[in-house]
Amino acid sequence: MKTPQTQPSVLILDGNQRSALAATRSLGRLGIPVTVADETPRSLAAASRYCTDRFGYPSPSEQPDEFLDTVQRNAAARAVTVIFPMTEVSAYLLVRNRGRFAPAVIPLPDSENWDLVADKCRLLQVAQQLQVPVPETLFPADADALRAAADRIGFPVVLKPCRSKVWREGRCTATSVHIALDHDDLSALMARHEYLRNFPLAVQARVPGSGLGVFALYDHGTAVTFFAHRRIREKPPRGGVSVLSESIPVRADLQAYATRLLDHARWHGVAMVEFRGTADGVPYLMEINPRFWGSLQLAIDSGVNFPGMLYDLTLGRRPTPPAGYRTGIRTRWLLGDLDRLYLVLRKRETGPSDISRLREVLQFLRFFSAGTRYEVNRFGDLGPFLFEIGRYLHELLINA
Repeated sequence: MKTPQTQPSVLILDGNQRSALAATRSLGRLGIPVTVADETPRSLAAASRYCTDRFGYPSPSEQPDEFLDTVQRNAAARAVTVIFPMTEVSAYLLVRNRGRFAPAVIPLPDSENWDLVADKCRLLQVAQQLQVPVPETLFPADADALRAAADRIGFPVVLKPCRSKVWREGRCTATSVHIALDHDDLSALMARHEYLRNFPLAVQARVPGSGLGVFALYDHGTAVTFFAHRRIREKPPRGGVSVLSESIPVRADLQAYATRLLDHARWHGVAMVEFRGTADGVPYLMEINPRFWGSLQLAIDSGVNFPGMLYDLTLGRRPTPPAGYRTGIRTRWLLGDLDRLYLVLRKRETGPSDISRLREVLQFLRFFSAGTRYEVNRFGDLGPFLFEIGRYLHELLINA
């Protein structure tokens, strides 16, 4: 039985993302009707008690036209007012086709400003103009120039495709950032990945240090609020998505740099500005993710309800950002952390000794405490955790 619609409804795409689950719970608790969609009707966020309706759509990466038709048809049938895309692929398609979904509103900037942020090469060039620190970076025009750029910067070098997603012949291909240790490694990577040979990319000096992030909400070029966290553990262990994180105060220099960039882009909606902090204290810009982030639940738990504020902005209401937020709050993606532990033990990423592996196991067990919150498994809304466990076990059996 569907919940009576007392407030304008929201459609959340990419329902298998943890960010989609966090937004569904956040908006649902406010009494906002939430429809969840993904490539299958059953998804992580759709399993939540706060999901009032759901549907499936074709793959936006492989069938973008069919995806747009299905979303448009279902949004109209449900009189959806606001659409939240949760991945870069769906956001890319909606930004370029927003007129098809009127009167539903998509809280993202126009395509020109969205591209400025999503195109890593353009962003790095703008950052240099705005005096935001970036690693030493060159933009080679072809394979020969790529090798010359690597020589000039010096190995190891980072190979960063300008786009996380490359569109060609109506289909989307995901790209990845790679590290080349020497000439042989560079040649092997270029042979293995066609997008390193035939699509624009940046070659950068590798910056040692730790990941730093600033999370922002913007209202048509004006900053509304910021948030920050530190990653305690990531999957894979040497850098990836956060599986255990903690809220921290926003560093003044990071906020200043993030503001400089997002103001320039006349940003609208949410964004995650990523830096790498070095031992000498300099934060170097890595990229900006023009969407909700995986650890969104931590911000909500800490008192910064990004989905709720973005909903209000989209309806023309000026939200009141919190005067501050709670720091020291920790959230954990349990199954992601379990995967991380498996990778550490299997690959012996901590070294060859049994002591180091035992230390990792003890660290994993340490966070089963009253002070750690869990992103997916929550009392009062266990449906998503049961769904995730079922999917996890299914994949284990397939890969066994």
